[in-house]
Amino acid sequence: MMFTSHWATELPNTYTELAPSPLQGARLLYWNQALADELELPHRLFLPPFANRVWSGQHLLPGMRPLAQVYSGHQFGIWAGQLGDGRGILLGEQQLSSGRRVEWHLKGAGLTPYSRMGDGRAVLRSSVREFLASEALHHLGIPTSRALTLVTSQEPVYREQPERGAMLLRISDSHLRFGHFEHFYQRGDFQQLKNLADFAIRHHWPELLTIAEEQPRYQAWFGDIVGRTAQLIAQWQSVGFAHGVMNTDNMSLLSLTLDYGPYGFMEAFDPGYICNHSDHQGRYSFDNQPSIGLWNLNRLAQSLTPLLSAEILQQQLAEYESVLMGEYSRLMRAKLGLRQQDAGDNDLLLGLMELMQHQGLDFTRTFRLLSEVRREVAPCRLQDEILDHPALDQWLQSYRQRLQRETVSDAQRKAAMDQVNPKYILRNYLAQMAIAAAKRDDPEPLARLHHCLQQPFAEQPEYEDLAGLPPDWGRHLEISCSS
Repeated sequence: MMFTSHWATELPNTYTELAPSPLQGARLLYWNQALADELELPHRLFLPPFANRVWSGQHLLPGMRPLAQVYSGHQFGIWAGQLGDGRGILLGEQQLSSGRRVEWHLKGAGLTPYSRMGDGRAVLRSSVREFLASEALHHLGIPTSRALTLVTSQEPVYREQPERGAMLLRISDSHLRFGHFEHFYQRGDFQQLKNLADFAIRHHWPELLTIAEEQPRYQAWFGDIVGRTAQLIAQWQSVGFAHGVMNTDNMSLLSLTLDYGPYGFMEAFDPGYICNHSDHQGRYSFDNQPSIGLWNLNRLAQSLTPLLSAEILQQQLAEYESVLMGEYSRLMRAKLGLRQQDAGDNDLLLGLMELMQHQGLDFTRTFRLLSEVRREVAPCRLQDEILDHPALDQWLQSYRQRLQRETVSDAQRKAAMDQVNPKYILRNYLAQMAIAAAKRDDPEPLARLHHCLQQPFAEQPEYEDLAGLPPDWGRHLEISCSS
């Protein structure tokens, strides 16, 4: 293994170097073997005597240069000033044999100069949730950070009540955030702002280096960030994922899903779904995510005014809606099993969503069962999910008429729909059961759920119990920001 630290060597004065502060009695609870293999890691690192030392930050691997980054941001729409890695430490960048580099980031690693009033720790509850969510989205094909290891300890961490401390080692192509640029713009340090932009292009948009002049290069770069952000949020909307805390410091410059907190996969369809019980105004509700994405991009654009004119930035921002709606339309047509584009497809989708909302239908199960509908009138399992059969039958009549204009067979359409409509998602109650077991030092439910989520579109008879609707106790779990 080879580790480097381009951030440390190329961006001085943007971080503080410091080592992690290990938890007392830390031990490896669970590790992601599939990801470890992708990273070409020897399995002995996850076994004694290495396991508890390496993944808790006690032992640094050769070439690592741990540091905490500084950034700022808007939180719930309000400028929060300086933030930074208050409990996370960037250990270094691993160089893979393919030439790709990935960052190793240890979350819950202890106090840093940016901890503010926090303790620099993470709790087991939130660490399990981030592990599962990042892996769930990855296997749904949505850009995200990944989770490699989960370390636990008996050392208490105090939130609303004492909880067990934990550390999560997450992997990402980059932890660059909108908030990095906001920080140096607000400080008036435009040279450091330019250094950040050039660093990002050099390492993550190298194809733009062929553009000799800086202005066109920065314009193409920002335009790509706008497009990537729009595509990411369209993907979230297509699977019913709500992030919960879309603050600008949680927005990835590479448009990766980052910093999982009180997220939720929507169950009973509700466009106004709020997954964070601390979000009293519903700023980050499910249906607000597209507009919040644009609001956050506007904050990034403001920070880039020393590099680009306001007119050019607005031109790029104007592309956001068309990219988002184009990607969302493409994804939702695929979920409906429609290969051709028809003028009435949007009305067909809106009709289904209205039916789902009024009848409280489960978002994921409805689309999955929709693949069983035939062009000819015939019973389907979707009818078992609803009380208002006349309303469903009326919509199905329109849907079947639309399917008549498709050129594929029912079997071909079902196969295609089952590749884009997951059978398994990370429901809050499933995560809660994995958390409860982890608190008993039992990683088996976590491992079982993780294995299932690695094939969300496949029929997995051994995991059939993980595909059902939540029990009564699991329908309205409240998730907070505290982690």
